[in-house]
Formats: sequence, structure tokens, C-alpha cells
Amino acid sequence: MNAALQAIPQIAPPLDSRALRTALGQFATGITVVTTRAADGALVGLTVNSFSALSLEPPMILWSLRCSSPSLPVFEAAERFVVNVLAEAQVEVSRRFALPVADKFEGVAHAENVWGQPLLHGAAAWFECRILSRQVAGDHCLFIAEVERFTSSEATPLLFHAGGYFALGSRL
Repeated sequence: MNAALQAIPQIAPPLDSRALRTALGQFATGITVVTTRAADGALVGLTVNSFSALSLEPPMILWSLRCSSPSLPVFEAAERFVVNVLAEAQVEVSRRFALPVADKFEGVAHAENVWGQPLLHGAAAWFECRILSRQVAGDHCLFIAEVERFTSSEATPLLFHAGGYFALGSRL
């Protein structure tokens, strides 16, 4: 075969987005609710499973938010936020903050940190963060933040896998 013909790149078929979503769902994650206070004083929060540790020195985390999310402008304008790592008893909290309801905090026990950011009671851990950068990547906005303070509890974390909630199993 002619070497010039072998060099022609093959066009890959478009990815099946449903199949990709199913494959990505095979990666089990923890569930968080990221919270902040809007410029008008309103409390804002949403369920997020795209949370990840980024660096220990300096202490940094990252998470992402869909660019079409109605909460994006609030988080773009925010200086700080809290990542509340949900405990396995907080499935309903996760569901509530995933819904487009007017007051997601109604009936959800919480306190405020020194910067007025909401900390959800009963979480497995809390990371109080200051935003360092925001970057659009594909259809999401990535938030990179410095961890200013953190706390953890003895609560067992809530897990998400293949579209459903799970409790932590036995240690292997």
C-alpha cells in the first residue's frame, strides 16, 4: 500500500454521549454539596460529585460546574465557598440540592463559618475554600481553590456509582 495513503488520518465516529455517561458512571465518587453566599446575601448550594483533591502543598481542591447551571454566576462572583462532603445518612440532602427548588436550605440544618458561608450539619467533612482560579473547559467551569480551613467527622461518607447512591462497604 502507498505510504501516503497510510498517513491519512481516519475519522473517528462521534462518541455516543449516553454510552460515555454510563462508562463514566463506573467511577464511584463521593457526594458533596458546594455552598456559598450570593452578593445579595442569599444562600446558594448544589450537589456536586466532581470534587477532587489537587495539591497538599499548598492545600488545594477543584470541582466543576456545568456552564448552563443557573448557579454559575453566583459561584463566578464568589470569593469563597464550602465543600460539604455528605455522610451516608444525607441522601435526601443530596437530592434536595440537586433539584431546582427556590430555597434549598429550607429544613436543612446548617451553620455559618466566619465568612458567612453555609456549613451543613451532619457532613463527613467540610472544606472552607478561597477561589484561586476559574477556567471554562468544554461545557463546564473548573474552580480551583485553596483550602483555608477544614474539619472532618467520624461519619461514613455517601457514595455515588452508576446513577445510584451507595454506602461504603467493608475495607479490602
